[in-house]
Amino acid sequence: MFPDTQLEATVRDLVQPGRGILAADESIPTITRRLAKVGVESTEETRRAYRSMLLTTAGIGEYLSGVILFEETLDQCTDDGTPLVEVLTRQGIVPGIKVDKGTVPLPGAPGEKITQGLDGLAERLETYRAKGARFTKWRDVYVIGTGTPSRLAIEANAEVLARYAAAAQAAGFVPIVEPEVLLDGDHDIARCAEVTETVLHEVYHALHRHGVVLEYTLLKPNMVLPGKDHPARATPEEVADHTLRVLRRTVPAAVPSINFLSGGQTPEEATANLDAMNRRRDATVPWELSFSYARALQHPAMEIWAGRADKAAEAQAAFLHRCQLTAAARRGQYTPAMERAA
Repeated sequence: MFPDTQLEATVRDLVQPGRGILAADESIPTITRRLAKVGVESTEETRRAYRSMLLTTAGIGEYLSGVILFEETLDQCTDDGTPLVEVLTRQGIVPGIKVDKGTVPLPGAPGEKITQGLDGLAERLETYRAKGARFTKWRDVYVIGTGTPSRLAIEANAEVLARYAAAAQAAGFVPIVEPEVLLDGDHDIARCAEVTETVLHEVYHALHRHGVVLEYTLLKPNMVLPGKDHPARATPEEVADHTLRVLRRTVPAAVPSINFLSGGQTPEEATANLDAMNRRRDATVPWELSFSYARALQHPAMEIWAGRADKAAEAQAAFLHRCQLTAAARRGQYTPAMERAA
């Protein structure tokens, strides 16, 4: 399957200087919790109105190369009846789709999870293609705790990620592989680095076993951070040093781009940490260092919008500003002073 002009074109469109990916693929339970925090009831209509507000923001195509959508969003339209997928393509943004079906308990590994959704995936991919999606995403999670993640969880989740990626490429999609070491816990940054390195080693061994062509994949990992309950916070420079060290040890140079998740960081933290990594780019960093953020791009806009149509323009301005700042970090040109320039 190498080379493949269709997959090459999708990778080229997704991996562009100064641009990254918006994750707008929250499952219904997840977006329900986030909408509830701003006083909005989660219905199909409120979810449509919110995502339509985001995706119709003028100018985001300058900073976003792709958007990961949730399944119901593929079928939704703006207030004037324009399909949201068409709204994206008009701005030069590639539509993508989350294809996993969420996590369930992993038998034999108390407290750990495995991601489901492989059953029927090939058939669903054909449906997604017909609706305009060109790339996919699948997320597996790992919990740092006493004795976790277990060897069973590390190996089982890597196998699932590889089977997904192989199926996606066979159907003509560029797969985003997302192994997320969660921020939950009181571990220090060294422990996060140790676990992340082990997880990524196993993921790439599995991808190799399944014949996945790395040139046609993107990696969406966590940054290496101390747990959210750890008393000491890490500086952007410390995050960059630990994260790049782990990536150099684990991620093949064939991977075109690493698009970090924000993973519970504030928008400012996620932006500063990405900027610090790009300021350290040198000949030992063969990949693009980009973003695939959800809350770190959306949160200010959601708080302003809060279900009010009369606040849509203000919310869009906040969203565009967040995209601008994150794109600056993608180039290693962000400064905290830019936060106050809105």
